[in-house]
Amino acid sequence: MRREVAASTLAIFLSPALGLAGGKALPAPALTEQHVNSSGHVSFQTPSDWNVTVKDSSRVDAWGADVGMRLVERSGEQGLDSFHVDCMMERLAPPMETEPQVAYEYDFIGGLVNGHRALDSAFAVRYDTEVRGHRQWRQRNVSLVGSGRSLCVVAYAPAAQWKKSAAARALLNAVLGSVTIK
Repeated sequence: MRREVAASTLAIFLSPALGLAGGKALPAPALTEQHVNSSGHVSFQTPSDWNVTVKDSSRVDAWGADVGMRLVERSGEQGLDSFHVDCMMERLAPPMETEPQVAYEYDFIGGLVNGHRALDSAFAVRYDTEVRGHRQWRQRNVSLVGSGRSLCVVAYAPAAQWKKSAAARALLNAVLGSVTIK
């Protein structure tokens, strides 16, 4: 029971805007695959057609056709503000291949998630060349610090698709909402 409460609390913080189509909430997509990061401290679910790769012992990338998520875990409780700034630099291309200005949707919204201090920011990033077929991306970063660990949860969606596709928003929000910290 405790695990479900933690997942629900995290889902509320990570997914404040559900996918809507014509003013009606879309049904949650089927998240049939369970994944655990290398440390075993973080789990999440994806649809069966998503590709999940471990980049190193601290980073996991999960991608569907167009939208994706990155988890970066660091040991120790880092300073929340500086850690969140580091998390916002988890981009899809190196800094020299990214326009320096970003357009913030919202920035540094704080709270508590299951005893972890949290910050949430969302912004648009423009890359010099296409990344996965798009130059303009929406990036959302949720940084969590507590229980001796620091975790970045980063969501990526092509900006145009995020604006137009309620199904894409519902899918990415469902995947983010499935993240569970143990």
